[in-house]
Amino acid sequence: MEPETTRQLSGLAARAEAHLFVEGGSLSVRKLAHLLTCDERALKAALDELSLSLEGSGLALIRTDREVSLATAPRVSTAVRESLEEALARDIGDAGLEALAVVLYRGDSTRAQIDYIRGVNTTSTIRTLLARGLLERSNNPDDAREYVYRPTTDLLAHLGVRQSSELPDYDAIRAELSAFEASRQASEEHDSGAEDIGHE
Repeated sequence: MEPETTRQLSGLAARAEAHLFVEGGSLSVRKLAHLLTCDERALKAALDELSLSLEGSGLALIRTDREVSLATAPRVSTAVRESLEEALARDIGDAGLEALAVVLYRGDSTRAQIDYIRGVNTTSTIRTLLARGLLERSNNPDDAREYVYRPTTDLLAHLGVRQSSELPDYDAIRAELSAFEASRQASEEHDSGAEDIGHE
C-alpha cells in the first residue's frame, strides 16, 4: 500500500472513531459511510484498522452487518456497568428536567434545538435520559447527521397523561418556547447583519 493511501485510511479510521464517539450509540453502516463520504468498502477497511488500534484499550468496536458502535471492552465492562447503575440511581437533576420539559412542550427536537433553548450542551444529559427510558430517538428526516428526540410512553405514563398536549399550561408554554426561538433567531440574524455592514 502506498504511503499516501495509508494516511488517507488512517484519517478515515480516525473520523469514524470521532463520529461513533459523539454518537454515543450505534450507527448504521450506511449512515456512517454517508457521514464520512466514502463507500462501504473503504469504511470496512477503516473499521478494521480502528478495531485493531483499540485492542488493549478500554474500548472495543462492535459490528454487525448493518450497524457499528463503540462500547466498553469486556475486561472493563463490569466496573463501568457498576458505575453506570450508580449514576442512573441518582436523580436526573435540573438539567434532566429542563431537557425533558423542552421535548415535552416543544415537541420532537434535535439535540441542537434542545441546546439552543437551554443555552448549554446537553449531550450527557440526553444520554442519561435515553438510558433511563425517558426519551427515545429516531433518524431526522431533514438531516441524516442527527437524531430527533421525543418523550417515551413510559414518561407520559409517569406524568399521568396520554399525550404531551394534556400537560399543564401546554399551549401557553409551547407558544412561549416558539416565541423565544423566533426572537433569538431574529436577534442573531440582526447581529450578523450588523457585523457584515461593519466589515464593508
